[in-house]
Amino acid sequence: MRPLSLFGTLALCGGGAVGAAISDGPLAVDLSGVTYRGLRRNGIEVFLGIPYGQDTSGPNRFKPPRPFVPVPGSTFDARSYGPPCIQSLGEGIPPLTLSNTTEVSEDCLNLNVARPRGLPSGKNRPLLPVMVFIYGGSFVAGQTQELSTAPDGLILESVENGLPIIHVGMNYRVGVFGFAQSDALEAEGSENAGLRDQRLALEWVRDNIKQFGGDPERVTIFGQSSGGLAVTMQILAYGGARPAPFRQVIVESTALEPGITGTFSADAFRAIVEDVGCGGTSNSTGASPETADVNSPETVACLRALDVSALQAAAENTAVGDIAHNNGDIWLPAVDGDFLPAAPSQLLTEGRFSRGVTSAMLGWCEDDLALGAPEDATTPEDVRAFVRAYLPGLSASALDALLALYPSDSFPQPPADAANGIASEFRRAARIYRDVLMTCGAVRLGAALAGDGAAAYLYSWNQTILDSMLAELYGLRGLGVVHTSEFAYIFGNLSRYDIPGWGFAASPSDYALASRASRSWSTFASVGAPGLPGRDTFAGFAPAFPIAAAAEGEAKEAGGEQKWLGDYFLFVAGGPFEGLSAVEGPAAEPAVAAQKLRERCAFLNSYEIVQQLRY
Repeated sequence: MRPLSLFGTLALCGGGAVGAAISDGPLAVDLSGVTYRGLRRNGIEVFLGIPYGQDTSGPNRFKPPRPFVPVPGSTFDARSYGPPCIQSLGEGIPPLTLSNTTEVSEDCLNLNVARPRGLPSGKNRPLLPVMVFIYGGSFVAGQTQELSTAPDGLILESVENGLPIIHVGMNYRVGVFGFAQSDALEAEGSENAGLRDQRLALEWVRDNIKQFGGDPERVTIFGQSSGGLAVTMQILAYGGARPAPFRQVIVESTALEPGITGTFSADAFRAIVEDVGCGGTSNSTGASPETADVNSPETVACLRALDVSALQAAAENTAVGDIAHNNGDIWLPAVDGDFLPAAPSQLLTEGRFSRGVTSAMLGWCEDDLALGAPEDATTPEDVRAFVRAYLPGLSASALDALLALYPSDSFPQPPADAANGIASEFRRAARIYRDVLMTCGAVRLGAALAGDGAAAYLYSWNQTILDSMLAELYGLRGLGVVHTSEFAYIFGNLSRYDIPGWGFAASPSDYALASRASRSWSTFASVGAPGLPGRDTFAGFAPAFPIAAAAEGEAKEAGGEQKWLGDYFLFVAGGPFEGLSAVEGPAAEPAVAAQKLRERCAFLNSYEIVQQLRY
């Protein structure tokens, strides 16, 4: 068995044009004296490639985005996608992505608006809730044209459910273009460019979505993987000092990530500077690696003068995907004193985040990181070496304590794993990896939001159509419910995976779950809860933290970290035991209780360990 590298290989894939049935003439929306002409496809209406920011090339490279201001009285043809931002060109990796990256540009700050067909017009028309999606891709790849996250099915399901929504997808800068880190960039306010792009797009939605029929007061932002991390960063933006242009959030498979206060991105930036020969302190013509000053303004000027293809080639030449380099997640948000004024853990502890979030849904896939865990882990020593390399900041005693929370005998090898060549120690490594990156951060963020009065829901996704495809395409058998498994369901896109030779084997329960899940996501956007009686949505999906046990005055850990004292719950989505479960005790589903989330996440979310995890 040889799993794909989730944050190495997968991170370099992107998307291509969304194939769609296009019909009828162009639509027109008037926006501040500018006409946007869209099109109809698949029973919905779309407006594509709308600019929200100006060109980011040349002197504007790395800098915060500038709003795009259209010429009054002009007409914009919104019937074709705008280019994605600079990233590697090439094929996707089915079934995790379904499209290719064929065109990129630095003039890429554009977004798409998709809505139900035939909305009423006029001043008194009802406005629809808005879902704004932030794509993942390890902050090195991603685009709005990716088929697996096309919004058509999501919108159609919302209409059938009687609670229609509008969808917005944005392109934003990735890789060195969006997440470069250096002292000079921090001094000029140019770190976190990709996150600032997202914020500008959200402000565009706030200011303009009403003309498309959307309600700017009912905006839900949602994202998956690095897109989920981006949602958290938007919650933490400016330490909560500025009003957030959204009210609700959905965080899928990554809420917080180790290494944000580490050196991964700074090291990646240095490698690029040395590769291209920039870094002279007295000129911008380049310097040898031995004399390179990566933190000087001259280095930034040199990089801005480079041809974009040379800079991207250097990024690809120096990219690393080994476990010691965060398994390929080398571009991360920066604590810049502005957009992210302090470490995420500190901002959460101090309550310095958007206080306007009213509802949050956070979750992970049951076997989220089986694609990315060490395929050669067969002994306890292998697992120790993996965790040691992935979490270099852990002390020896903390590493021992973490491994003790996941004893080998808790991961017996079932016959199916033995038949598929999957070692129990591989399952153990994958579960530790999942809990560190995907699970316990979601619990931590959800508890913080619940302590501030938000309704916070936790879920574990437990059904997939990807397993049979990974077996057919790559010979990877029995990995389970892996990263991106929820996409086919929540976006209502099962049919897009039905491609000859891919091993597509969706069952009636998959189609039923696709309807139920998609409608639950859009219902959340409409009413702040993922289910309603009388609707085809998840039944019994209740808030995870019904008791405000994190209130002031309750027990706290060292450093002021609030400790969750009450019970909490999660909803198992799909699979043989769908429903609400406590994480332990008599109300817990046995398979959930066996994961020991209370004990394990209490350790991983403790003040001492969070400092060692570097976020």
